[in-house]
Amino acid sequence: MSSSPVSIPVPAQPYGGPPLRTVQVLGGAGTGSSAHVRSLTTGLAARGVRVTVCAPVEAEGEYDFTGAGAQFTPDAVSALRTVCAGADVVHAHGVRAGMRAALALRGRRVPLVVTWNGGGPTVEGAFGRLGRVLERRVARAAAVVLGASSEQVDLARARGARDARLAPVAVPMGPAGPDPTADTGKTRAELGAVERPLLIAVGSLVERRGYSLLLDAARAWRVLDPVPLVVIAGEGPQRAELTRRIEAEGLPVRLLGRRRDAAQLLAAADLAVLTSRWEARSMLAQEALRAGVPLVATAVGGVPELVGQAGVLVPYGDPGALASAVADLLADPARRAALAEAGRVQAATWPSEDDTVAQILSVYDELMERQRR
Repeated sequence: MSSSPVSIPVPAQPYGGPPLRTVQVLGGAGTGSSAHVRSLTTGLAARGVRVTVCAPVEAEGEYDFTGAGAQFTPDAVSALRTVCAGADVVHAHGVRAGMRAALALRGRRVPLVVTWNGGGPTVEGAFGRLGRVLERRVARAAAVVLGASSEQVDLARARGARDARLAPVAVPMGPAGPDPTADTGKTRAELGAVERPLLIAVGSLVERRGYSLLLDAARAWRVLDPVPLVVIAGEGPQRAELTRRIEAEGLPVRLLGRRRDAAQLLAAADLAVLTSRWEARSMLAQEALRAGVPLVATAVGGVPELVGQAGVLVPYGDPGALASAVADLLADPARRAALAEAGRVQAATWPSEDDTVAQILSVYDELMERQRR
């Protein structure tokens, strides 16, 4: 893949004048932020905004930002400084990306927008103190901080943000969404769940996802008849540790690795399970409710605000509560059907991708108006 930015034609601004120039900065190739930037790029480019995405090369390979209408440049420090120099607005996605963008903008009067991903339980020690220093510097450097949950907005304000706003991020529709024509029976057969319940979790194999809690609960499900199969779609540093536990304890759990068909796996599942220690606006929760798949989730971060009464919420760190909630739902088809319908109703209240793009574009326009004063 070439490391040079790719030029694309940009439609004229509908209100006249030169196109607004934005740089979208990604601090990593995380699924949630990358999918959001891809969706945002598509919407902004369609509205005549010139978009440059500065991100890891692997993120471009997976999310095809150029195909969405952006120029792409790798996330080297020199490249970031160069593209930021010609921007009207720089939008960083995540605290680490915000710090890199703030450094690249030092000495320039280009406004910085940061989509906040701070939050979660307080981390003690030197690492926790360093994280809080980083959050304070980013919050104070940003002209506007956007939080996907009320908790994130409150945290950004506590860290010194001058202007922090709630800006829920919509889960992208399109090719990644569930295929209504997909053969769920075939999917279940391939996974080995033809005559047994299928539970799915999706997300990277990292400590924050709480998969050790999920394995603790899976021990209790071995007494159910039939025994449910738990599949986890994702990859990460905890694979070896989780694999050892699954094999040593004979747990009904399969690690599927990174999957591009996670939406189809979800559509075939009886339940979705979210066991995270902290989440802002969980993609799995959104996709499950939108697809009508009953959700059992830990009541952490922005999950209660997102899900409302359309899912079963349990305390984090209580495998007994998680095991009981899942077992009760598997034994109650009527309750699962009611949750499926409630999920679709709740999902209809969330902002669409167009709503998300319109809100962010209004923030950019507001910042441009400030610059002209």
